[in-house]
Amino acid sequence: MSSIRNDLEQVLVTERDLWLDGPPHELMAQLRSECPVHWTSRVSEYPGEDGFWSVTRAQDIHTVSRDWRTYSSELGGVTAITHVFPLELTRAMFIGMDPPKHDRLKMLFQAGFTPRRIAAHEPAIRRIVSDVLDRAAAAGDRCDLVTDVAQPAVSRVIGSFMGIPPEDDAAWANLMNSALGAGDPDLNPQGIASIVANEIPEIFARCGAMIAQRRERPTDDLTSVLVHAEVDGQRLEEHEIVMGFFLLVAAGNDSTKATYCSGMRALMEHPDQRALLLEDPSLIPSAVEECLRMFPAFAHFRRTATRDTELAGQPIREGEKVVMWYVSSNRDEQRYEDPDRFDVTRDPEHQAFGAGGRHFCLGTALARLELRILFEETLSRFPAIELAGAPVMAESAFINQLKTLPVRLGRSQNNIN
Repeated sequence: MSSIRNDLEQVLVTERDLWLDGPPHELMAQLRSECPVHWTSRVSEYPGEDGFWSVTRAQDIHTVSRDWRTYSSELGGVTAITHVFPLELTRAMFIGMDPPKHDRLKMLFQAGFTPRRIAAHEPAIRRIVSDVLDRAAAAGDRCDLVTDVAQPAVSRVIGSFMGIPPEDDAAWANLMNSALGAGDPDLNPQGIASIVANEIPEIFARCGAMIAQRRERPTDDLTSVLVHAEVDGQRLEEHEIVMGFFLLVAAGNDSTKATYCSGMRALMEHPDQRALLLEDPSLIPSAVEECLRMFPAFAHFRRTATRDTELAGQPIREGEKVVMWYVSSNRDEQRYEDPDRFDVTRDPEHQAFGAGGRHFCLGTALARLELRILFEETLSRFPAIELAGAPVMAESAFINQLKTLPVRLGRSQNNIN
C-alpha cells in the first residue's frame, strides 16, 4: 500500500457522490495509470461491509475472469456490496456459482442461446420493436426512450423467451429495476431494505405460480426448461428455479435497455457519428460494439480470493473481494486509441459481456441482435431524433444506465435515406 499516492489512498470507489452522473471516468483513468489494483477501505453507506480491491485494467480483469480457482464467484457474491441481496439466493443463480455446478446448469440454456437459434427470432424481435416505436410515435412527437421504447421492447423480448404473459411485462420490469437499482431514489424509492421485505417475496410469488403451471403443463419456454431440468440427476429446488428465472429476466431487461439508451444519447450528442450510420446502415453492427464498449450495462462484477495471491504486483489475501470494473477496462488506454472518443467505425473488442472464462455472458447473441434492430428501426423512423431535456443516470455503481432520456422524435419515415 505504500506505493499508492496519498490522494488515491483515501478514495472510496463506490461512494454515491462519484456516480451521480454516471461512471467516474477520470478517476478510473487515474487508477489505471497510477494504481490499477486499488484498495477501497470501507463503504460509507454500508458500515458492515468489508473493503475491496478494484481491478481497472483490461488485462488484469481478463486474468481474474479466467482463473475461477483463485477468484471465486460463489464464496462471497458477485457485486462489491455483499449484503444487499441474500447470499444464498445469489448462489442459486449460475452467475453466483463455481464449476462444476455452474457449468452443468449453464449448459442447460446454451443450446437455446446459440447465434443460429437467436437469429431465428429476428422477425419476431423486429415486430416487437416496430410495434413499440409505432405506439411511441402515435402518442406524440415527444417520448422518453427509456420508459416508452427501451423498457417495453426488451421486456417483451425476454418475456417471450421466458413465457411471461405480455400483460405482466411492466410488473416484472418494475421488480427488476427496483432490485438491481438498489440505492437509487427513483428506481428503489423504499430503500435497500425493501428488496428483502418486498421485491424478493413478490418475485417468489409470481414465479412460483409460473412454476406450478409448468409442472402441470410443460411448454417450450425457458421457465419450463428450469422446472424440468436435472443437474447430477436431481431436479432443481424451487429457490434455484426462481433465481435462475430472476437472472435471465434481470439480464434481459437491463443489459440491452442500458446500452441502447446510452448509445442513442451518444448518437444525438455526436451528429457526425449518426450521419455515418444514416449514410451507411451497414455500420450499425460496428456501432453496436462501440456502444457496448463505451456503455457496458453493468459497471462491475466481483469475485472473492480463494487463497493468498498477487495481481499486477499487488498482494491479495484469501477472502478479500476483487471487483472488476468494466466501465474502466473498456476505456483502457493500453487497448484502445483515444478511448473516450465515440467512433462508430471502431468495431472494437470489449469486456461488456465479461472478459472470457466460464462466466462470459450467455445472452451475447440475443443482446447484439436486439441492439442492432433497435438502432436500425429507431434511426429508420426518426433520423432527426434529438434530445428534448436532460438525461438522468441511475445513481448506482452497479447498473450503468439512464433512467430517463427525453427526446423529440421528429418526422417519421420508413427507411434510412
